[in-house]
Amino acid sequence: MLRKILNFWLRYIHPRIAPLIATIGIFGLASCLLILFVLAELFEEVLEREAFEFDTHFLLWLHQFANPSLDNVMLAITNLGNPNVVVIVVVVSLSLLQWQRLFQEARVLAIACLGAFILNTGLKLLFTKPRPQLWPQLITEKSFSFPSGHALGSLVLYGMLAYLLATHYPRFSQLIYSVAVIAIAAIGFSRLYLGVHWPTDIIAGYGVGFLWLTICITMLKLQKLRQN
Repeated sequence: MLRKILNFWLRYIHPRIAPLIATIGIFGLASCLLILFVLAELFEEVLEREAFEFDTHFLLWLHQFANPSLDNVMLAITNLGNPNVVVIVVVVSLSLLQWQRLFQEARVLAIACLGAFILNTGLKLLFTKPRPQLWPQLITEKSFSFPSGHALGSLVLYGMLAYLLATHYPRFSQLIYSVAVIAIAAIGFSRLYLGVHWPTDIIAGYGVGFLWLTICITMLKLQKLRQN
């Protein structure tokens, strides 16, 4: 029996996942599986309309530190994930990639951004979770709350741009990734500070965004490997 299972693995499964493991590594694969598990738990609770006490307690605690100066900073940061800014960043990035004749990178970036939009819209309509209404808010959001589109979209867009820049400018890769991580984290935090998302919305947005970004980067890497 064990021999049959081993033969089946070596013949059918291993040849298909070997390139994937070689591309993202064991740690990357394990991270994706862990995120999938966390997302599955979150999705189940949200579908069952379970309330997370942590969500309310954290937002109320965070709101204690609100002040006009921080309000302006957070409003500026959250704009980095707003559709009007995102569209400009995507169009400029695609234009530069086309100008540099990096057609594969441009195609994958377009797929990544389109996929992020579809995932965000579809999941919001699936879960139809209302947004927090714990205090008078500085901005008005009309879409559903779960998951956070700003968290999902910023991780995919700025994460993909960071990967492309780090690939072409490896000497500055640490700086590039550091700036991207800080920007993505700041955008998610700004949504909490402004009270337009629950913490679990941000966690889910980052989780879905990370998985989709990993798929897109893996797709680009595999295309590059086939060319060599």
